[in-house]
Amino acid sequence: MEDGHRRLRRQHRYNIRLKIRQLPLDTEDTRPLLKEMKRGREFRIIFDCSHVMAAQILKQALAMGMMTEYYHYIFTTLDLFALDLEPYRYCGVNMTGFRILNVENPQVASIVEKWSTERLQAAPKPESGLLDGIMTTDAALTYDAVHVVSVSYQHAPQMTVNSLQCHRHKPWRFGGRFMSFIKESHWEGLTGRLVFNRTSGLRTDFDLDIISLKEDGLEKVGKWSASGGLNITEVPRRKGMNVTDSLANRSLVVTTVLEEPYVMFKRSDKALIGNDRFEGFCIDLLKELANILGFSYEIRLVPDGKYGSQDEKGQWNGMVRELMEHKADLAVAPLTISYLREKVIDFSKPFMSMGISILYRKPNNTNSGFFSFLTPMTPDIWVYILLAYLGVSCVLFVIARFSPYEWYDAHPCNPGSDVVENNFTLLNSFWFGIGSLMQQGSELMPKALSTRIIGGIWWFFTLIIISSYTANLAAFLTVERMESPVDSVDDLAKQTKIEYGVVRDGATMTFFKKSKVSTFEKMWAFMSSKQSTTLVKSNEEGMQRVLSSDYALLMESTTIEYVTRRNCNLTQVGGTIDSKGYGIGTPLGSPYRDKVTIAILSILEDGRLHMMKEKWWGGHACSDDDRRDAGPMGIQNLGGIFMILAAGLVLSVFVAIGEFIYKLRKTAEREQRSFCSAMADEIRLSFTCERRVKHKPQAPMMMKTDAVINMHTFNDRRLPGKDSVTCNTGMTPVFP
Repeated sequence: MEDGHRRLRRQHRYNIRLKIRQLPLDTEDTRPLLKEMKRGREFRIIFDCSHVMAAQILKQALAMGMMTEYYHYIFTTLDLFALDLEPYRYCGVNMTGFRILNVENPQVASIVEKWSTERLQAAPKPESGLLDGIMTTDAALTYDAVHVVSVSYQHAPQMTVNSLQCHRHKPWRFGGRFMSFIKESHWEGLTGRLVFNRTSGLRTDFDLDIISLKEDGLEKVGKWSASGGLNITEVPRRKGMNVTDSLANRSLVVTTVLEEPYVMFKRSDKALIGNDRFEGFCIDLLKELANILGFSYEIRLVPDGKYGSQDEKGQWNGMVRELMEHKADLAVAPLTISYLREKVIDFSKPFMSMGISILYRKPNNTNSGFFSFLTPMTPDIWVYILLAYLGVSCVLFVIARFSPYEWYDAHPCNPGSDVVENNFTLLNSFWFGIGSLMQQGSELMPKALSTRIIGGIWWFFTLIIISSYTANLAAFLTVERMESPVDSVDDLAKQTKIEYGVVRDGATMTFFKKSKVSTFEKMWAFMSSKQSTTLVKSNEEGMQRVLSSDYALLMESTTIEYVTRRNCNLTQVGGTIDSKGYGIGTPLGSPYRDKVTIAILSILEDGRLHMMKEKWWGGHACSDDDRRDAGPMGIQNLGGIFMILAAGLVLSVFVAIGEFIYKLRKTAEREQRSFCSAMADEIRLSFTCERRVKHKPQAPMMMKTDAVINMHTFNDRRLPGKDSVTCNTGMTPVFP
């Protein structure tokens, strides 16, 4: 696209318009004429005058500030080399002339040097602006003419010359013959090869050197000949340009506009002047460019505070106008590269890319529902918690019946009873799980190591779940949950309740004004119909309107990113609707553009540009946590606790197996049974839903016979946490 823009500009430049002006003969003051050309922004000027007059023109143009890189001067005089051009070598002005003197010939150079030496000794001091002892074109042509006459006369036999008499008009009788000898002569003179047309007698087939002013002085950049035409021989310096000294010792005027965080006034207790008044991203970028290219600069704020747009009459304003009128050399600001601007100014490669998006304030709170207490966790987590509760209760029931240490005597006061019971029935296992989950506990307490592992890991699980739920519920009740009434540009275009607009005379306004997309055309029609309320003068004014009223501002995404980081009440709605970039502007045809582009690419590749952006976009007062809405917790937040619970259950299974085997070996040894038969009986009895018959040897017990037995009815279960039961029997048990 950029190449296409340049082709269009080249086609536009081919429409050449010529203005011819003539200086009065009775004056040498060219300042009124130069002032008129400067006011008319005429930068390509041809001067048809003598070298003496050319010296006066250059002096007066320098005084008027017209000796800059933007001016192209062509002098028709063949004595441009005779001018003192030392004051103009470092101005950057494009000065072109012609030279017929063949100084590349060693013999010619020797004659010119001898001439200069004699002239310095004999000639008076030349006029101001001219060099001393320089052989002019008139002198060289006279030298060649005399030499041609001398050579022709030597080759003309039997010709005599009579004395001249002023009162006689009779021509020389050998004149025609002598002219024939001159036309036929050929000679390499000071002004090149001398060849004459035999019919007209005019000089033909001569060459002209094209000379141009460089920092080292006048240099030959091409050649013109009557037969071959123009041939430019200068090697383009663009590709081989040395970035480090391309703009050395130049002082440039930089225009900009105040815009956070690009260009801002520096806050200081001291009175600052000049460039020290400003700070920001663009100021740091300008400093980097100045360090690389070696130029100095003066920052000036654009008077009207605008970036640059075209009115109905085709007139430009803002920074674009400053560049067009050559009041500034560079425009370093968030200046968007656009098609219309590319037609009148040049841009460097973009130093930042962005798009248009919507800036809107955060809306009001959403209405809470009847079941909003479930929102702190996702539905998946609630399902997983329910499955974990069911799974742990079932595993606890199985392990408690499997482990021999969870069984106890149903009638501890009746030593002859063989019946034992287990607290963890299926119903009790579910009650234990729900009591722990509600953090209320229960009267059931595990006794075996395996069941205690299950209980401990379940308590830890419930601790994390309840704590997370409580914390997120508090966040849901305190942090605003917001839903924007618009989510995209299409939503904004379909409604009329929320007003929206852009910054007046900016690139965003131009985008909507020139767009052919139906949605954007509809939006521009809405904005143009209410310009007094939809268009704002600056981004600051637009942000205040967004905060204080039902208004949305369409602006660059980079600026939205900056302001939303510093104001938690603002947010970006939707994505970007286009893609463009910020570039450094230069006047049309400026020699600075390519050099600035190379410098931008240099700091872009080594990461300095990214560091500058982080410097001015970072360090915000509104953190991401402040701007982020409270969201429900999902499996990515609580998945670890479920894994820990599963690992605890697996561990309890292995511990229960160990307890089972250990107790079974002891029982088999005491009852003198085989291990396999004892295991079969134990497994059968463990999973019997009724009371289990306990096998143990009976110990003899002697009772006093004079006591009256008064036994109370006991529950089949031993009270949890009780190691002994007090029996009111009226007799004292005696154990041997």
